[in-house]
Amino acid sequence: MDTKVERIPGRAQLKAEFSRIREFSESLCQPLKTDDYQIQSIPQTSPPKWHMAHVTWFYETFILTDFQRDYKPFRAEYDFIFNSYYYTHGNMHPRPKRGLLSRPTVDEIYQYRHSIDEVMLELIESVDDSKLADLSFRIELGLHHEQQHQELLLMDVKHNFSANPLKPAYRNDLKISTGQPSTQDWIAFEGGINSIGTDGNKFCFDNETPLHEVLLRPYKLSRRFVTNSEYMDFINDGGYSNPALWLADGWTLIQTHGWHHPLYWSKDHNDWLQFTLGGMRELNPNEPVCHISYYEADAFARWSGNRLPLEAELEIMLDSEPISGNFIEDDYLHPIPANDNGQCYGDLWAWTASPYTPYPGFKPLAGTMGEYNGKFMSNQMVLRGGSCITSIDHIRPTYRNFFYPDERWAFTGIRLAKDIE
Repeated sequence: MDTKVERIPGRAQLKAEFSRIREFSESLCQPLKTDDYQIQSIPQTSPPKWHMAHVTWFYETFILTDFQRDYKPFRAEYDFIFNSYYYTHGNMHPRPKRGLLSRPTVDEIYQYRHSIDEVMLELIESVDDSKLADLSFRIELGLHHEQQHQELLLMDVKHNFSANPLKPAYRNDLKISTGQPSTQDWIAFEGGINSIGTDGNKFCFDNETPLHEVLLRPYKLSRRFVTNSEYMDFINDGGYSNPALWLADGWTLIQTHGWHHPLYWSKDHNDWLQFTLGGMRELNPNEPVCHISYYEADAFARWSGNRLPLEAELEIMLDSEPISGNFIEDDYLHPIPANDNGQCYGDLWAWTASPYTPYPGFKPLAGTMGEYNGKFMSNQMVLRGGSCITSIDHIRPTYRNFFYPDERWAFTGIRLAKDIE
């Protein structure tokens, strides 16, 4: 990818953005106790202290090593412990065993963060003008990477806490919406030949490139997400016991694991409860249903007489709307009922029917950073739009998130689509 494109201008703003996002990561950890930093409930999650160290390792490995002459690592052993999946860089500690690392301690990881922060700020101030554009691109990539891990951190903390019989709250002071959902409305699109993706003139991940054309039939998209009440109708109608609604892998999955409702739902006598980052709550029927797999989303869409959208269909809608909605800055950390403007961005990542594959002409970043996205373009599904724990300045219409179809611990929801005959 060409790095000579629009970047964060000026050293002062670059330093300010770096400090702001680094400090926000630490603010997300303030509600945690020392013991909370260690937990890894399933192989897909990571302990909070690993997240905090890994994003620091990213700057050290992909920036300081390249831009600072004779750079000496903070601790050489960290390169093995906090490498995530960059095999062209070197070996790594197994992901499922991150929760076994009682050392380095939380205090030592914060010392690591603050030491690297200091060196990074000095580098921004002192780097030669001829290298500033490349440095700016690397830092911006690192900051968006850290924002991804801020979201992963909250996803993982929620799952870690859900595994505790005490069902502790991450925070007891989160906002709670009491609004009513808007009626389900549909937005019509003409279809035809449309351009999606980006030419890279502004920051993007490599998987969003290149700009290219797609041919779409006329279609409609739901203006808001499917609600808990609507999903309950699916459950009560035998949705989880009707094999005709399910893809083969999905049917096998729900039979194997005994799924009968979304993740984090539970029943107390006749009342449904939901575990949230604010602890256990009564299930609000007006909120969007969340924490469901692709298979559940697909089965619901089929039951309702609709389908899931293609990622190109969703991108065209997102590109026509301002970026606004329920993001992490709104401090719900949970999806809320839609207002009359619908729900285009935020609240939940919308599953699409599109497999995560490269766009025509895709070229990954050069070197080890080419492993960032490209090598995952198999067996996963694309999601779009951001969520209630996404930073608003991290999202854009072309953003391609991706998860395996059986995964449910992300903030995922259902936006429906249908063809216009």
